[in-house]
Amino acid sequence: MTGATVDLRASPDELRARLRNPDYTPPLAQAVPLGIQHVLAMFVSNVTPAIIVAGAAGFGFGSNSPDFPNLIYMIQMSMLFAGIATLFQTVGLGPVGGRLPIVQGTSFAFLPVMIPIVAGQGVAAMGALMGGVVIGGIFHFLLGTFIGRLRFALPPLVTGLIVLMIGLALIKVGIQYAAGGVPLIGTPQYGSLANWSVALVVIVVTLLLKFFTRGMWSIAAVLLGLIAGYLVALAMGMVSFANVGSAGWVAVPVPFKWGFDITAAAVIGMCFMAVVSAIETVGDVSGITKGGAGREATEKEIAGATYADGLGTFVAGIFGGLPNTSFSQNVGLISMTGVMSRHVVTYGAIFLIACGLIPKVGALISTVPITVLGGGVIVMFGMVAAAGVNMLSAVKWNRRNMVIFAVSLSVGLGLQLEPGALQHLPKTAQILLTSGLLPSAFLAIVLNLILPEEVD
Repeated sequence: MTGATVDLRASPDELRARLRNPDYTPPLAQAVPLGIQHVLAMFVSNVTPAIIVAGAAGFGFGSNSPDFPNLIYMIQMSMLFAGIATLFQTVGLGPVGGRLPIVQGTSFAFLPVMIPIVAGQGVAAMGALMGGVVIGGIFHFLLGTFIGRLRFALPPLVTGLIVLMIGLALIKVGIQYAAGGVPLIGTPQYGSLANWSVALVVIVVTLLLKFFTRGMWSIAAVLLGLIAGYLVALAMGMVSFANVGSAGWVAVPVPFKWGFDITAAAVIGMCFMAVVSAIETVGDVSGITKGGAGREATEKEIAGATYADGLGTFVAGIFGGLPNTSFSQNVGLISMTGVMSRHVVTYGAIFLIACGLIPKVGALISTVPITVLGGGVIVMFGMVAAAGVNMLSAVKWNRRNMVIFAVSLSVGLGLQLEPGALQHLPKTAQILLTSGLLPSAFLAIVLNLILPEEVD
């Protein structure tokens, strides 16, 4: 991976051809900043799932909590294995890796399944979650051998509904965090004006930067919005640096940090979501090759990218990390910059790995008040739901498709809103069905396959 020099005598067409070549390496002075830009575009979305899962499990966010080191560890692993999984994609390992500028990160899509598994159970439930992550990663890897043949069962009607349900399932979490965090429900601080003021600063700054600026200011709008909210919270005395000084400088991942248990709910949920994640990766790979190189993705690239998804998730699960997938926001960044070099993303991956090995970075991230994070995730989760609506816009809304959508949405959303309706079912069934996402997706896929198409 040697740096290339810029040939000033090259014609514009030759320069464009170089930039569209995944194997081209820009000069170091260009490649490193471009790699860091990719990290900035995905950083917040990458660490947020770890914080949400930790919060759902009941890990304390305060410096005095005995579980606080576990929160730091989860943040570290989200950075470390995002970097490692990205290297699987860009550098490759045999058939593994699309060898394209694909950025990997901790997946939001799995949250509706992960949260019920760990809800309020602390470290005791993390072994079961990791068992699901590891087995789900193996299953995800195997999907690479036949992923192309599954696409027929997942038209925009199904994929759009799935993405919409992911967003709807997570919006409640964003509101809870903005109000002060789930552990504070029932206390005077929950929903206070101070908490909402900080969250609103994040939202307003994010929107202003996204729509009234250009370049990196717009691309990193969520990150900069969080920084603005953080500064306001700091001025209001809501930030504590007590644990940053005591955090170590270097720490290595621990195999089976949380133990390893196999439960039906975790395994079924993770395997089902692996299919959704694999289809998302197919779309991301196609978007990268189309937007960056002006061509369709090859079957080898799609298979390799799916293998890397699964391997990244498997390895992360071994060391207590969460599932990895390709990050769609970075696809748009490639289309905007026109730089297809996979080595640019490799530099970003190395930066993520370095951050993941330094506990002080995780400790610093953990100083962000939960209400600041809430303002950011309200925007991010809302965008997930909006992306689902955008996908559904490609659907032909005849009576058949409307019935499929109506039944799937009603059952899934209804069970999510009223989990007590399933109180007499076994615990495993309750966890799977009250996620809302799994019953919606299952119904949409089955109904789409068995109901006849309408004749015009």
